Amino acid sequence: MRVLGIDPGTKSMDLCLLENSEIAGEASVETKDVAINPDLLLEKINEMQPIDVIVVPSGYGVEVMDLERIPKELLEEWYYTFVLATTKEEIEEGVAKGVVGANIYLAMTKFAKRLYEFNARKILIPGVINLPTIPLHRKLNKIDMGTADKLAVTVLGIHEVAMDYGLDYGEVNYIHVEMGFGYNAVIGVKGGRIVDGVGGSFTPGPGFLTAGALDLEVAQAVGRFEKRDVFATGCASIAGVATPEELVETSETNWKSRMCMQAMIESVCKAVYQVCYTVGDPAVILLSGRISRIPKIKRELEKELQNVGDVRSMRGLPGAKIVKETAQGYSIIGDGLSGGRFSDLVKHARIDEAKGSALDYILISGFSESRLGRNFVRLRSIGFS
Repeated sequence: MRVLGIDPGTKSMDLCLLENSEIAGEASVETKDVAINPDLLLEKINEMQPIDVIVVPSGYGVEVMDLERIPKELLEEWYYTFVLATTKEEIEEGVAKGVVGANIYLAMTKFAKRLYEFNARKILIPGVINLPTIPLHRKLNKIDMGTADKLAVTVLGIHEVAMDYGLDYGEVNYIHVEMGFGYNAVIGVKGGRIVDGVGGSFTPGPGFLTAGALDLEVAQAVGRFEKRDVFATGCASIAGVATPEELVETSETNWKSRMCMQAMIESVCKAVYQVCYTVGDPAVILLSGRISRIPKIKRELEKELQNVGDVRSMRGLPGAKIVKETAQGYSIIGDGLSGGRFSDLVKHARIDEAKGSALDYILISGFSESRLGRNFVRLRSIGFS
């Protein structure tokens, strides 16, 4: 069985192919290039044929479902609504204004529409909020407790911690810190199951592109937030830098860079301590993502979190050389959902029992009057069990 996992990263879209549960192929394409020309990614997929299962980029996450459950003529609107928690109009406005994060959403939607061309099973997977292992009271008025890629890398982390410490999956307690180009997230695992998550747009402070959690008084004072503001209110815009590496390099001489870097590190640490409340005593804190690999960031996290547990970088699957751990996570979930080597892991984590969408827990009445809310109400019956 050949399973392809596709991670829609803010900077690059990575493809990780497993054959009989082992790495058989890798590829990476710049997200901005895919937004202009989806054929670039389709060509990479064709080079990896034959493929039995494709794990589709799943954004904020939905219950496990085959892409074909969504009528092709409705896919674009459905995908923007449930996978990306936005509208086509908002993304087009963001792209027109040069917002980096809007390009990934455009690329993901264009690419998803083309996936009908492939003669393979095409699976959408959950985000953290969709899992039955997260109590209902933790989901109230939340969307981002950890997107599908964050869930995927954490499931891979459960496997890695179990292997490294000689544990059964049910004995794994750990905290995962994912620091990507756009967003950071902190996910809690207890008994080998994801029980809590602080997603990128809900962390106590900024990521590289996003502001993280905002005081409601700030939202009221600004008056109106658009989807593009989710991508354009973090360290990059505050410090005026183009990459996380530039942020770190200029932190010694630029007070804005220094302030943003401190805020981002402190944000992650606060989120780790927050998740400790539900996890208890974590065996380890695993780091993954581009920013976590910057030596200065890693050293600071090790220093600040040494009292919580061992802090180390994620190793990932043997044989992986270029694709991010999130892409590897996508592929092992597809493998597990298809009866492969990782089926026990996926069943233990109860991925196959996920339900609904990330928009299901919004209780603020004004949601139903928004463009997104109206689309949610109109399309909610399509595709879901």
